[in-house]
Amino acid sequence: MANKLRDLVAPGKLASVMSAHNPLSARLAELAGFDGIWASGFELSAAYGVPDASLLSFTQHLDMTRAIVERISAPVIADLDTGYGNAVNVMHVVGAYARAGVAAVVIEDKTFPKDTSLLAGGRQDLVRVEEFQGKIAAACTASGEHDLVVIARTEALIADLGIEEALRRAHAYAEAGADMILVHSKRKTPDEIVEFARCWQSETRLVVVPTAYPDLTEARIRELGNIGMVIYGNHAVRAAVTAMRQVFAEIRADGGIHNIDKRIVSVEEIFELQRVAEMKRLEQKYLR
Repeated sequence: MANKLRDLVAPGKLASVMSAHNPLSARLAELAGFDGIWASGFELSAAYGVPDASLLSFTQHLDMTRAIVERISAPVIADLDTGYGNAVNVMHVVGAYARAGVAAVVIEDKTFPKDTSLLAGGRQDLVRVEEFQGKIAAACTASGEHDLVVIARTEALIADLGIEEALRRAHAYAEAGADMILVHSKRKTPDEIVEFARCWQSETRLVVVPTAYPDLTEARIRELGNIGMVIYGNHAVRAAVTAMRQVFAEIRADGGIHNIDKRIVSVEEIFELQRVAEMKRLEQKYLR
């Protein structure tokens, strides 16, 4: 899978990646035509009903990521937040995700425990550059024969440290072995990200997550030339919440499901997503 992802993000290409928080949302994203799946820490935290603040355990995220990998054929990019500790922790964690079959891991340069990046007033303290270089080098070593795509995420712009600091950190992380650099911004326009991309003088490809600046379309991203991946970081869970709120409210207002039942997917469509037909085929072949 790592080789497949490397091809998708090669120069001249742009991989479009959708977030997911379980195998069902991942399968829907794959069927919609996205190139890859972002196993999102934010989305999984939301699914558990807790803040995205390093509260979920490593095993909770790993177990769901493994479940996603097993049900789809698209590459999965694992959101590892700060790596669950120091460089030794990172080696242990990345090795586990490599064995689970992910194509890539993303580690960010914030301190543990973290606050989610777009939280107003959140803690956005960063670790020392040298410390994070060690984490990236450890991640590269731990991927071993799986040759995962190691993506270093700098939160310098989220922490209001400016373009120069973001570039300094990004270059240091690339030197430490990162295959790609994810640069994040909380600005409501893409100007800061566009400036970073235009200043980026390296063959290492960039990753962007345009949650806060949705006007940055894939057409505009392609024009910048050095961005290999765009991640839609939380749209699966936001879509799910939007749809469930609407359906639940209508059922309560109507006092029943007699109206809404005509406008939601059938049980048979859920069977298709579950691959029930394949299960029945196997039953016919093997049950004796």
